[in-house]
Amino acid sequence: MSADLAAQIRASLQSQGLPTPSLAWIQSALPNRNPLPPLPALVATVKTRLLAADITNPALFEAPGPAFPPNLCNPEVKETKLPRDVPVQVLDIDNLSKSKWEQVEELEAIARGEQTRGREIIRLPTGNEDGEEGDDGGGPGSAAQQGSSGRDTAPNAGIASAARSATHRLVLQDCRGQKAHALELKRIDRIGVGSLNIGEKMVIKRGATVARGVLLLEPATCVVLGGKVEAWQKAWVDGRLARLREAVGADVRG
Repeated sequence: MSADLAAQIRASLQSQGLPTPSLAWIQSALPNRNPLPPLPALVATVKTRLLAADITNPALFEAPGPAFPPNLCNPEVKETKLPRDVPVQVLDIDNLSKSKWEQVEELEAIARGEQTRGREIIRLPTGNEDGEEGDDGGGPGSAAQQGSSGRDTAPNAGIASAARSATHRLVLQDCRGQKAHALELKRIDRIGVGSLNIGEKMVIKRGATVARGVLLLEPATCVVLGGKVEAWQKAWVDGRLARLREAVGADVRG
């Protein structure tokens, strides 16, 4: 494969706001086929593999890699700004707005493969509804349906409101393996237990605030790119669930 093709793929990734991998890594990520697929398919393949990669792989970026400043996590520094865009991967996430038991329930749902979008009640039509003729919406069947809908809407609205007001704490890692704690200063919709994966890629933008060694996340300076490292995700769910169950048990015994 020519270096020109790798350069075209890298330019396309960059135009999408993705971290810019090295030409050598792009060549290694391409499918071993002859002839190669069209350029859009190659870009999609490399993007998928980039978002699933461990960014601490020294071959991923040209040296020097886009990393945090060495003193970023210094708690003695009251406030500073990030001097450049830094791609990171998520190592841990914690919902500070939920109790330990609520987090246990949430992680158990994730382990079962369920999405954590709240408890939804789905009502299927019954034979009685089909058999009611001349019902213009004012009959008893319609009234019952409206009543149940009203009762279901309130809890679901409360769940959605709680999700909007949640605050999350994350552990992020840059390409050099440096870890940093991050805290939502303003709500970012894509950040959440069950919606943000372990190993998922983000870009912390230049100008992001760092206070006492903690990155303060807000929509203007934090871009969630997607992806995950499958083995990390499973290990995280299992390990965190065990730790939370142990903590809940200790609280009950205490």
